[in-house]
Amino acid sequence: MKRQRKKYETPKKPWDKQRIEREKKLLKEYGLRRKREIWRAEALLRKYRRIARELNARPDEEREKQLFAKLKKLGILASENATLDDVLSLTVESFLERRLQTLVYRKGLANTPKHARQLIVHGKVFIGDRKVPFPSYLVPVDEEGKIRVVTEG
Repeated sequence: MKRQRKKYETPKKPWDKQRIEREKKLLKEYGLRRKREIWRAEALLRKYRRIARELNARPDEEREKQLFAKLKKLGILASENATLDDVLSLTVESFLERRLQTLVYRKGLANTPKHARQLIVHGKVFIGDRKVPFPSYLVPVDEEGKIRVVTEG
């Protein structure tokens, strides 16, 4: 069986006041359960920024196209003619905005972000015909219109 790896890194300075305050604000705004969810989004951001920096140093058309295609599919890069600078200017919020929990709340299918989370965990949220029980699911642009909440049954 394949060993599960951590998908995040804990902060290097555990008692940094500005970071703690910023994380508290994000927890409240996006209705997250624990800071680990923020750290996972930061890890994703670090991954894509690292790839963009490598491509800036050693240009590779094919990898650059793949990077832009992946980020456009996820809805993180909006513009059609994006550059590496756009990837480098991404923030944690751009990843948190694409989570299923946030999208259910933003579409008005739930009253609060925490309510959206509860609906998802209880199996009331479907994307097309598929039940998605993960609040952290990053919703691709083509699936965004298929999100629906089934309250009965």
